[in-house]
Amino acid sequence: MKMSIRAFASIALALAAFSQSAFAVVYPLPAANSRLVGENIEITVPQDSKLPLEAFAAQYQMGLSNMLEANPGVDVYLPQAGRKMIIPQQLILPDAPREGIVINSAEMRLYYYPKGTKTVVVLPIGIGELGKDTPINWTTSVQRKKDGPTWTPTKAMHAEYAARGENLPEVFPAGPDNPMGLYALYIGRLYAIHGTNANFGIGLRVSHGCVRLRADDIKWLFQNVPVGTRVQFVDQPVKATVEPDGSRYVEVHNPLSTTEEQFNSRELVPVTLTQTVSKVLVDASVNQDQVNNAIQSRTGMPVKVNGVADSVPTAPVDVPETPDAQPKEEPMSPVTSQGANVQAPNAAQPQPQPQPQIQPATANDNNS
Repeated sequence: MKMSIRAFASIALALAAFSQSAFAVVYPLPAANSRLVGENIEITVPQDSKLPLEAFAAQYQMGLSNMLEANPGVDVYLPQAGRKMIIPQQLILPDAPREGIVINSAEMRLYYYPKGTKTVVVLPIGIGELGKDTPINWTTSVQRKKDGPTWTPTKAMHAEYAARGENLPEVFPAGPDNPMGLYALYIGRLYAIHGTNANFGIGLRVSHGCVRLRADDIKWLFQNVPVGTRVQFVDQPVKATVEPDGSRYVEVHNPLSTTEEQFNSRELVPVTLTQTVSKVLVDASVNQDQVNNAIQSRTGMPVKVNGVADSVPTAPVDVPETPDAQPKEEPMSPVTSQGANVQAPNAAQPQPQPQPQIQPATANDNNS
């Protein structure tokens, strides 16, 4: 059976994840006229597994939303033993400059393009609750960084917690119990990219507007992202690309609810196609039934929608399993000490960059 170079590389990627620790999901950057990267992986839940979906999400550097979209009907608390699950590691890069940090709230992923490496580091995130939304369509920069941030709840937060019969301290001191975690990158007066003290929330809308990462992921960003790095927020639930061979792909995520009615409804949030996406999908070669199916199913994975010969299979790659392939009994964080566990083959590892002088904090973050 003929196998594409990308499919072979994806198997190597997955096997490497089982045999060694890596620091993040890293993809080699495709050519400027290409945005499709990676390959999906298929795993089987062990017969004796007692782990929640979060454990598998952390193991494979995914957010809960990514896993739920790719595996509809999966039990969040205890995925069924013997069930096959897709790890959605194939994706379309956001329609944004390949520079600095790009945060796509709709898919709850952070993309970091380290200078001089021709790679992109992809990390799952948690974002703001409905009504306390993470910014969208905003370009800013990393203004300062803090090792051991404190958190000062606002008056509104005190009132919110008091209404639930809970009391907040005036200031949360730095440390492992701080809701901001152990590291923070401040990106404006009210927002930060920071860690968390919880064992859930990555891939969910749980914060007061800030961007949350797992503990080891924020540590890696803190050590490698310089002050002054460009940060762009986008909201792209639908991404589409025309690849160099003429293949056209669309990737559809559930759009973020904008009202309480939408949030509480079982109905799908309507999808709006941008002009950029529409240009990809109106071509005569595109099968509109496939487009409609992709919009309806919203798997969060790229779907090929035209008839050009496909050299990049979208079906998951079945990876031989070893005892090391399964999540450990520690679902609170990724299984490695560096913060993630999959590295794309032949990717130049971003080297720790000289640390710019960290300015003393002048204000505590108010949005965790």
